Amino acid sequence: MSIQVGQAAPDFTLLDTEKNKVTLSEQKGQNVLLLFFPLAFTGVCTTELCNIRDNIGVYNSSNAKVFGISVDSPFTLGKFKEEQKLNFSLLSDFNKNVAASYDALYETFVLDLKGVAKRSAFVIDKDGIVRYAEVLESAGDLPNFAAIQETLKSL
Repeated sequence: MSIQVGQAAPDFTLLDTEKNKVTLSEQKGQNVLLLFFPLAFTGVCTTELCNIRDNIGVYNSSNAKVFGISVDSPFTLGKFKEEQKLNFSLLSDFNKNVAASYDALYETFVLDLKGVAKRSAFVIDKDGIVRYAEVLESAGDLPNFAAIQETLKSL
């Protein structure tokens, strides 16, 4: 079942690139932008996350904590974060539970890969309620950054 605007965001705990546990419910009191992306070191994913990196001030001014989430290992994500100089947290959903709970998981991706996160964006408000939800079927598409930013400004 897809995530709907107005519902409580499914809670989760994932490891970041420093091997620290990050729990969504512990972020209450600030807005959160979750960006699921298919795979580190791929072209569109790099473009998407570097766009966020280059515009991090917009998200910071909206009191928004940004998390990029993929099914890559914390080790792979750490190298990706370092190489791209990303200034926000990357979380490993290696077991694919969180992407599945957000209905953002391909059954079969390119090269017959199973269980890869769909490119998706979710804005969650200070109370843990989903205020924006976008799950893209085509991995070649980017989230609507303007709509995400407008949603954050309205909170």
